[in-house]
Amino acid sequence: MNRRKYLQAMAALGASSAVTSAAAGSAIQLHVEMEVDPAREKELLANYRQTFRPAITKQPGFVDVKLLKFRSVASGGVKAPALYRLLISFQTEEQRLQWVATDLHQKVWPTLSKTLKNPDAVAAILYDVA
Repeated sequence: MNRRKYLQAMAALGASSAVTSAAAGSAIQLHVEMEVDPAREKELLANYRQTFRPAITKQPGFVDVKLLKFRSVASGGVKAPALYRLLISFQTEEQRLQWVATDLHQKVWPTLSKTLKNPDAVAAILYDVA
């Protein structure tokens, strides 16, 4: 996904919740579903650990980041999610959007997205932490 489209998608996703999250004083969490090219899985893990994680942890308002690998559906008739889920937490949605707009983000996000089967079709779901 090119920078302009990504910024538009992220802004649209969080535009209304930025005020809500900041006003409520609660953290936000973004869940990013990632369908990784199996041949590039090791590259994804290396880029996450060596490039993306160190960059995001230095951002104002950063709370946490995790990369989860799907194991199994434990119960219920839930459809299996993407193989990887990136969890990003910030104190506010405004701070997360500020991170997305930085040149550093534009440098490190492609290290992850280039390992995906379809980088233009990344699903991102935003939550307020209750």
